[in-house]
Amino acid sequence: MDNITLLVLANPTDPQLAMLEKLPDSTSIVVGNAVEAFKKAAPEAEAIFYWSGPGKVLEQIWPLAKRVKWVHCRNAGLDNLLFPELVESPVPLTNGSGVFSQSIAEFVIGAAVYFVKDFRRLIRNQEAGRWEHFDVDELRGQTMCIVGYGDIGRACAQRAHAMGMRVLAVRRRPGLSQGDPYISGVYSMEQMIEILPQSDFVVAAAPLAPGTRHLIGEAALAAMKNTAVVMNVGRGPVVDEVALIRALESGRIRGAALDVFEVEPLPADSPLWKLENVLLSPHSTDHTRTWLEDAMQFFIDNFGRYVAGQPLVNVVDKRAGY
Repeated sequence: MDNITLLVLANPTDPQLAMLEKLPDSTSIVVGNAVEAFKKAAPEAEAIFYWSGPGKVLEQIWPLAKRVKWVHCRNAGLDNLLFPELVESPVPLTNGSGVFSQSIAEFVIGAAVYFVKDFRRLIRNQEAGRWEHFDVDELRGQTMCIVGYGDIGRACAQRAHAMGMRVLAVRRRPGLSQGDPYISGVYSMEQMIEILPQSDFVVAAAPLAPGTRHLIGEAALAAMKNTAVVMNVGRGPVVDEVALIRALESGRIRGAALDVFEVEPLPADSPLWKLENVLLSPHSTDHTRTWLEDAMQFFIDNFGRYVAGQPLVNVVDKRAGY
């Protein structure tokens, strides 16, 4: 087997890097988080693994790495990594899509239960020592609209369907989901506004790509029921945060469950911190106890496919951004 030079963009002290010992002995691994670490090895590199650190480092070493045949990104989101030269090149780019979807989908269902059972009220009453009967809703029979029906969206749909919910999917290419057993209908992005009035929960699971910034904005929020709950588990800027806060403060919608934000960490003066109808997660719904090990193992498995000449998993459309 020919020697393969692999550049790993990461903090050299990250403990998960020890798992790279599983790669074939013929692999020459160079690790670093600054362009200086790669100047000597970049011209011979055949693959690049972006594990962590500034995305700019990849862009800086790209002109030196003229023999690269594959780039992998640990994360699912690519909006901070793509640059014109990478997009235009024929080099395939893969990502970590799917590795974290199950945990994210569990958060979505948990947040839905949080609202229909009014857990906030239960906690307040418990803290006050108050015994108070009140009516609750069921998830069964309610409608979840998933905007961005990729791997995360489908994992959400699978669980919502199991809870007896009606699921509507919105995606750029609706034809890809025709016949999906978890959904009652699939619609184009242009049709999203038409189906929002039917939706009790609106899940933003879309990547940040051309056309998705502020996809859930004033018009979308205005089309929703006043009992609707917005959830964002995709990318922060897909939801217009200013418009969302106005809708939440005015009671235009029932609530929101948010794992991602336009600015992270969420600024201390953001009104979202104090809104009673908001459930916040610090971008950690995918942070299971083994999420880093799972992400590393996914790369190792894909590396095995690369070496064997087999099709890579999770090849992304670089122009589309996902």
